[in-house]
Amino acid sequence: MAWDAAAFEDALIADMREHDGNVTTGPLAGHPLLVMTSTGAKSGEPRRAILTYSKDGDDYVVAGTAGGSPTTPSWVANVASHPDVEVEIGNRTFHASTRVVREGEERDRLWEAHVKRNPNFAQYPEQTGRVIPMVRISEDAA
Repeated sequence: MAWDAAAFEDALIADMREHDGNVTTGPLAGHPLLVMTSTGAKSGEPRRAILTYSKDGDDYVVAGTAGGSPTTPSWVANVASHPDVEVEIGNRTFHASTRVVREGEERDRLWEAHVKRNPNFAQYPEQTGRVIPMVRISEDAA
């Protein structure tokens, strides 16, 4: 039987919703995850991504690692084209704006802080062979 990514994501999100945003089973148990819904860069359709996050002040920070793939994930292009997103974290859902940080001092600082919080990301730059973009997610003012 083939692996069903959508079914895995649905089960993961159900687990998160049952436990105030905490993943309690499977390979991502204990990881700080959020669900981001962006608008497809080409399709204009809603696109869901489940992402490991860290914090920088009041902002959430996610990395465009694609699980160590040599290709930048499509959600990065989505938020670059359409920076307004919806985020679900813990038991909250809110609107936010994103900013892709691809290079420079801010990107490097965000990456280092992200790896410190999520050490399993440390091998991704060598594994991917690319500079991994960082994305800052800022909750919209109420």
